[in-house]
Amino acid sequence: MKKSLSIILFCLATIVCQAQYHIYYSSFGVGGTDTSHVKVTQAGDQLQISSADTPPAHPIPGIGTSTTYVDYALDSIFSQRRYADSTFFCSTDITHYQYEKAGTERILGYLCDKYIINLFSNKIELWVTKDLKVRATPISSFASLPGTLVQYCRNGNAYMQLTKVVKDKKLKQIVPAYLGTRKGSKELNQTEVDRKVLTKKIFEDDQICFNPGIQKPVEFPYDSVIRCANGTLILKRVKMDLLPEHYKIFAEITEYSNGDAYDRTGSIFIIPASTPKSMLQAFVDSVGVLPIFTDRNGSQYQGIVKTDNYLPAIEMVRFFTPFGVRHYNQYRSLSDREWADEVYYKQDVSELRPWLSGDVYIGAYIGNYDKGGHKLSLTLKAYPEGDTWSFSDDRFYIAEPLFNTCNIMEMAGQNYGSFFRTDSLTVTFEVPANAERLLLRYITTGHGGWDTGDEFVPKENVILIDGKRYYSYTPWREDCGTHRTSNPASGNFWNGMSSSDYSRSGWCPGTATQPTYINLTGLKPGKHTLTVAIPEGEPEGGSFSSWNVSGILIGQYRK
Repeated sequence: MKKSLSIILFCLATIVCQAQYHIYYSSFGVGGTDTSHVKVTQAGDQLQISSADTPPAHPIPGIGTSTTYVDYALDSIFSQRRYADSTFFCSTDITHYQYEKAGTERILGYLCDKYIINLFSNKIELWVTKDLKVRATPISSFASLPGTLVQYCRNGNAYMQLTKVVKDKKLKQIVPAYLGTRKGSKELNQTEVDRKVLTKKIFEDDQICFNPGIQKPVEFPYDSVIRCANGTLILKRVKMDLLPEHYKIFAEITEYSNGDAYDRTGSIFIIPASTPKSMLQAFVDSVGVLPIFTDRNGSQYQGIVKTDNYLPAIEMVRFFTPFGVRHYNQYRSLSDREWADEVYYKQDVSELRPWLSGDVYIGAYIGNYDKGGHKLSLTLKAYPEGDTWSFSDDRFYIAEPLFNTCNIMEMAGQNYGSFFRTDSLTVTFEVPANAERLLLRYITTGHGGWDTGDEFVPKENVILIDGKRYYSYTPWREDCGTHRTSNPASGNFWNGMSSSDYSRSGWCPGTATQPTYINLTGLKPGKHTLTVAIPEGEPEGGSFSSWNVSGILIGQYRK
């Protein structure tokens, strides 16, 4: 008994005599300044790793405190996240890597062993000293190193380096007795992301179908799904917060067939309601209340171009449904692959931020004549790229809709954009005096679904500014066969190809069409005219070609 007690007292005395260290690190790139700072507290067999940076005075929502604990005696790492309302943690074993020793060097006055390891295609160099006679690291992944990490380098350009060591003889427990609610590591990481990402659900599994029995809306209450254009267009009025400019805003869309077998044009859009005339009036009344463009053949096109008192729909995402995904999966099979259950589109729409705060009307359109139609979900997610909730005082963003021929009210009589055969589209816009960056966000897709229709024939799109040729390109997609697993109802042909495999004018069934950005920065301040010209093909029998083009002037300026 006396012998056991003496051993215990000896061990306690050994622990008490051990020094506790506060070790500070800074991160930087080649030739750069410090970007972040880490504090490592060490005592006995335990470490605490946390940020040494001062927290922001006005943090973004969802910011918590992250701390990592290493317990060498237990061969464990504890990752903890603390929030105002809860605390979570996960535990993992220390990873014991096989390091390649590459000699010794003196770094910051410490004699160091140099180790090299390749992780995820990155060359990692580590300089470790035993001079401090403790194991300590600011990166828990390298907790197995046999000493104190003095310097870390990734691919020769990203560094973390020891900057200060403070010795403290006071011993205290490093790993707290209560760590919080346990989660798996993936679940904990997702919790941290979810709390920082601002999420706004707009539509959730809402049906878009042809239903001539649907009544026209009379009013637009907040957070209610309104159906227009015989059910082929849904709209929701929402309140959205103004976000700091460092947030990146993405639209996430899922879609699947609820009965319609065909590839259809779809659009996610915003209705600007701040002008005297608005498409909201057309939803209540008819497309006849919109400004009319009459082409040389006398055909009328409603609400497609900006005027002094009207702005066209602001297109966020142009997408195309596949041929019958989910609803028709059971009717056909592939020999080597499985059908998808739905299609997923995700697109950065940050440049439209002037229209994504306050009172916002967001809609979704899928042109179809099917009573089952499609099911669609839309979520807007804003991802922070900084930790401070602060706003620029002198920078202003431009997002001015100029034109949009995508006829979102097709089933209520809005005409197809088929005037390019004999006409062009012209609009007037103004360049602000202090514009720093100005672009035309241009989306274009060609339609006419027979062999010689514009869907299957490349056509040059020409942009003219003030009557002079300014930019041109030919929209074309040759990767449509990549998306075969989303197209179970696609027609199969004698040559082994499927209809969904064929290349098209700027789109494929089951994909979103990415905008083209045309640099207008060099234009002088003041009024200019912009013209879109496309050599649209001749009609054939009862078929005709058309072009869905939308253009938004985006940029920024300072006052």
